[in-house]
Amino acid sequence: MKYISFLAAILWFSACSSTKKEETKPKIVFIMGDEEYRSEESLPMLAKILKREMGAEIALCYAVDSVGNIDPNSLDHIEGLEALEDADLMVMFTRFRALPDEEAKYILDYAESGRPMVGFRTATHSFLYKDDSTKTWLNNEWPTKVWGQQWITHHGHFADGHGRLTDVSIMPNIETPILNGVQPFEAYSWLYHVDGGEWHLAGDCKPFLEGRSLRSNHEMAGRLDQFPLTNPVAWTKTYTGESGKAARVFFTTLGHPYDFKIESMRKLALNGIYWALGKEADIPENGVNAEPVDPYEPNNSGMGHKYKKGMKPAKI
Repeated sequence: MKYISFLAAILWFSACSSTKKEETKPKIVFIMGDEEYRSEESLPMLAKILKREMGAEIALCYAVDSVGNIDPNSLDHIEGLEALEDADLMVMFTRFRALPDEEAKYILDYAESGRPMVGFRTATHSFLYKDDSTKTWLNNEWPTKVWGQQWITHHGHFADGHGRLTDVSIMPNIETPILNGVQPFEAYSWLYHVDGGEWHLAGDCKPFLEGRSLRSNHEMAGRLDQFPLTNPVAWTKTYTGESGKAARVFFTTLGHPYDFKIESMRKLALNGIYWALGKEADIPENGVNAEPVDPYEPNNSGMGHKYKKGMKPAKI
């Protein structure tokens, strides 16, 4: 009888340990829908790394066309957003989307829930509702409150993908595990203006990386008093929505597809995701292992039909 009781205890402990182990694997939902920066290639690359490194459950939500092909130019549909209902983290890289109410609601409800969020580049202009006055608050007010800033301007495209346009450096007297293993680098992203002149980062933003434009149309036009050459490119903040719970938010204005070929950029993104999930203690001193699972050879940025045609949504 004692042996049976002992065996039962072992089985119970093993089951509990297994359950606990499964519970530590976060569900991360990646929302992609930008017609310029190939998020449909960069975010799945990051997702595969996160599945390898932390065993994360991954859901990929793509903009798709009427026959189910990935189509970043489909502005009014992103499939699979219901995955946000029980997600542990929302990662967003969208641009000027006009989603129907039933789809946008998943994103808006998640943001109000107090759960963590990560945003890339064009998420400062996640939505664009031109004709519906009841939704125009999503165009500028929503990203300012959630991410820390809305779309304002940038310093110019210039030889898109054929040269580095922003010198990225670590701001002085900053300590954050998000910077583990991150070295200064030159990015392909042209610098977004988010702070300076009449504009300031909103809420409790804490910038820790800054970029200096290496070529600027604002400099050429003599507008540096309004749009200085140096601006924050990465920060953390909180957002407290209807739940009353302060959500961790990590944001970077970087995100050109070629930026993610740079190890420091990948470490920045991965470390930021770990931090948002409250897993900063798990970030190694040299940063999260950022070696891609598969070769990462994205198309260059650009509007129109410069994305890879015929790609079907894939599960990871």
